[in-house]
Amino acid sequence: MHPPPPGPLGDCLRDWEELQQDFHGIQETHRLYRLKLEELTKLQNSCTSSITRQKKRLQELALVLRKCKPSLPSEAEEAARELENQIKERQGLFFDMEAYLPKKNGLYLSLVLGNVNVTLLSKQAKFAYKDEYEKFKLYLTIILILISFTCRFLLNSRVTDAAFNFLLVWYYCTLTIRESILINNGSRWARAGPPPQGGGAPLELPCKVGGSGGAMAEKQGVLAPSHCSPASCPPSPDPGAEGTGVTAAPSRRIKGWWVFHHYVSTFLSGVMLTWPDGLMYQKFRNQFLSFSMYQSFVQFLQYYYQSGCLYRLRALGERHTMDLTVEGFQSWMWRGLTFLLPFLFFGHFWQLFNALTLFNLARDPECKEWQVLMCGFPFLLLFLGNFFTTLRVVHQKFHNQLHGSKKE
Repeated sequence: MHPPPPGPLGDCLRDWEELQQDFHGIQETHRLYRLKLEELTKLQNSCTSSITRQKKRLQELALVLRKCKPSLPSEAEEAARELENQIKERQGLFFDMEAYLPKKNGLYLSLVLGNVNVTLLSKQAKFAYKDEYEKFKLYLTIILILISFTCRFLLNSRVTDAAFNFLLVWYYCTLTIRESILINNGSRWARAGPPPQGGGAPLELPCKVGGSGGAMAEKQGVLAPSHCSPASCPPSPDPGAEGTGVTAAPSRRIKGWWVFHHYVSTFLSGVMLTWPDGLMYQKFRNQFLSFSMYQSFVQFLQYYYQSGCLYRLRALGERHTMDLTVEGFQSWMWRGLTFLLPFLFFGHFWQLFNALTLFNLARDPECKEWQVLMCGFPFLLLFLGNFFTTLRVVHQKFHNQLHGSKKE
């Protein structure tokens, strides 16, 4: 090999030789990476199929156990209860395992993103995405407070009102996508009891890691579900047995409402966006903006207190590391956060007041806009869902406390 010529060309050739050596190392590293990736894919498929088989057999075993339980002798009841608890704990462990395995997207994510794998494989990536989600809700809450205040007291323009409602529509659409991704990665809004054994140590993160949604529009949970100016975020109780590590059937129904109410909020914000300026709109405008400010303030309060409460419960091992702040009231908040209940109930009844106001406006002979009734029904639906969900949490907690005191 000829020695490199002197001058700048020689320096370039020497740099090229160094780059060539580094490139060969990169090629070898990339080859190993692809081999490991293929091994990882095989392990993922094997683990997924094994868990699926185990879950199916567990369901069959639980069904047989329920059928034979009434006919068991008294001395066998304790063993049956122990087996039942072990089955529930195993189901909770499978939930945590599946959070690190690729899974098919639900209908909503499939429509929005297609068949894209959204499972994050490392704890750091999951927690970083969760924290970013919480901060997103917090920042949007503050922005919505400021914009609703500006529209209510400083500007009376349909253009700024439309910008506010467009922000709400964008927020809810974005929020539902992010929450669906978090659910795929193990976040919950209505988890019953502490995390199952083996579910991972408490996450040691600073207390202030995220935000609660805005004007009240959340959880299995998680998944709490978010902001809602026109929609109050429902709580998601976890009335299942303490310490089972899985969500009981009532919590799954609540989670269904929690997911559904986000779409109602999106629809409501979209209708408000299309409502033309006129007499009916002006009659309802100030009431709606005042409601939005109040709900955003309540959500900010909830984030501020829930983030600290969740941090303490995670450190004690009583909450899952991927649990989120919520826009409602759950049983885990009973210790220390009951002062939020009056604020929540007031917001729920304000939703009812909004619905009644809109129904009254719809009866006005001068009312020509279809948006009046189309906003009234979602407000009524949100009131019913949120109010009775909160009431269910309170009733369940009192019921559990009453039975606990009787046993003592």
